[in-house]
Amino acid sequence: MPPFDIRVPAVLLRIDRNPFHHGTLGAVRSLGRAGIDVHLVADCVGSPVRGSRFVCRMHPPPAPGSPPADIALALRRVAARVTRPAVLIPMDDASAVAVDRMRDELAPRFLLPPAPRGLAERVADKAELAAVCGSAEIPHPTTLVPDSPAQAAAAVRRLGLPVVAKWSRPWLMPAGSGLRSTSVLGSAQEARALCRRTEEAGSRLLLQAFLPPGRDRDWFFHGYVDRSGAVCGGGPGRKLRAWPRGAGLTTMGRWTPNPAVQALAERLVSALGYRGIFDLDFRRDGASGAYHLLDFNPRPGAQFRLFADGAGLDVVRAQHLDLTHRPLPVPVPRPGRTFVVENYAPFAAVFRGGTERAWHARDDLAPGVDLWALWSRHVARRLLGRVRPGASAPATGAGRGAGR
Repeated sequence: MPPFDIRVPAVLLRIDRNPFHHGTLGAVRSLGRAGIDVHLVADCVGSPVRGSRFVCRMHPPPAPGSPPADIALALRRVAARVTRPAVLIPMDDASAVAVDRMRDELAPRFLLPPAPRGLAERVADKAELAAVCGSAEIPHPTTLVPDSPAQAAAAVRRLGLPVVAKWSRPWLMPAGSGLRSTSVLGSAQEARALCRRTEEAGSRLLLQAFLPPGRDRDWFFHGYVDRSGAVCGGGPGRKLRAWPRGAGLTTMGRWTPNPAVQALAERLVSALGYRGIFDLDFRRDGASGAYHLLDFNPRPGAQFRLFADGAGLDVVRAQHLDLTHRPLPVPVPRPGRTFVVENYAPFAAVFRGGTERAWHARDDLAPGVDLWALWSRHVARRLLGRVRPGASAPATGAGRGAGR
């Protein structure tokens, strides 16, 4: 394991209220195992993450949808308790965008990568990403932004069915709205209806050409760009299973060398001057063979621990080493390594050896035990909602374009 400066704590910030965010647990464990004090700023009431022995201290998070001033206030309170400059790692898009906006205010209490101002928001915005890909010559599905229900219907006729619908800034969607960040539509009527909810969603609606899923078509790339511009701490991965099927979050992935995906990722972050942790989603076009970028997430992907290499490096450890001016070890790739999210792929988790599991770990048992009690209640509520008379059907479509 590389020599970490354990005098410098880490602060993980997550505004999203998802109790099943296994990426947060992965970051807690990765840094905690290195001897670093991990302060978690997230709503973990009832979450398995709360039981991890690697959490040094919990701090109340800002409310979803909080303005930057409230987020800054919450972080100043954390800084007052931590008392030392800390490496700050946003764990969701809302946090990443907010932290990027408040760089000057957060320094010197928090250590952050020297990324260009405003870049996190630009790449996280699905509408802006289309323009980013165009300028960097990165393949991206044809994307239209309708201004009215009539334009939405016209866009569907142009793109053909099915069509992918995305909200450009999904972190702004209000809780309980029933809206999904990404969905697959089967008619112009659905597009019209969704466009009418633009004000409610808080951001623009995008309609995007549908790239059919298929075997070996869904890929992702995780990495950390250090202060010199070098990409480290990650690699290319192939999505073996997802939820929802064919799109959505990665429930099982494998570290798989892919020079084409790696070249695209490195070319993109170099063109942007990006610094820090990133997570990219790609889908290969079955007709042309080109890898299209679907999502750029300026923070760790939930399955980033897939890329824990033989030198003990992953993206969150790379950021801590880099920002504390410690040398990063020479990467030792581990292709073939797999990662499974047990609550979505329980049989794969049980019967596959040599796999890192999202929740269960021999040196941190409580989160894995707590998961099943919480997940059972969650599934029971969902089933009860389906069978109640008059209950609305659950939303269809993908949670993300290519998922994570």
